[in-house]
Amino acid sequence: MEKIYKYRFGKRIVYTSVLYLLLVVGLSVMLALFYEGGYISAWFISLILAVLTLMILSIPRRVVVDEEGIEIQCIAEDTTLSFEDIASIRKISRREMNACLPIFGAVGFFGHYGRFLNLRTMEFVHIYASRWGKFVEITDIDGNKYYISCEERTDIIKRVNEYIKPHDTQENI
Repeated sequence: MEKIYKYRFGKRIVYTSVLYLLLVVGLSVMLALFYEGGYISAWFISLILAVLTLMILSIPRRVVVDEEGIEIQCIAEDTTLSFEDIASIRKISRREMNACLPIFGAVGFFGHYGRFLNLRTMEFVHIYASRWGKFVEITDIDGNKYYISCEERTDIIKRVNEYIKPHDTQENI
């Protein structure tokens, strides 16, 4: 049975996103006036529009749990984790996530998403969050970690634990 967990933006995310957009528009107008519409302002505006477009296409929308696995759906891309590939799933406290540094991702622009470096464990992690809290950590059999924010995190953990099988995580020497 398919269950959909939708992302809900908090007030802080909405305000931060509007602030980012106003900042980009203000810088673009200021640069266009300062350089009087030259190639530098056109280059800057084109680069910023391309980066904003890539960020908008990566905004997480929802998490779908069905009989095959977990699918994290963004606007233009989907990340699918089959249950055979999931080693563990657990709740994460907000305090544990405070040591994450964005490497290639968005912080506050319609959520938090992308690749982050966890400074406590020195691991690269994938984060798909609409707000900075109520995290669920999904670890696959290769050791990759995915953090998603979910309002009903006990429900999603219960559903996924019904399908995953324990894996042997010990290496044979």
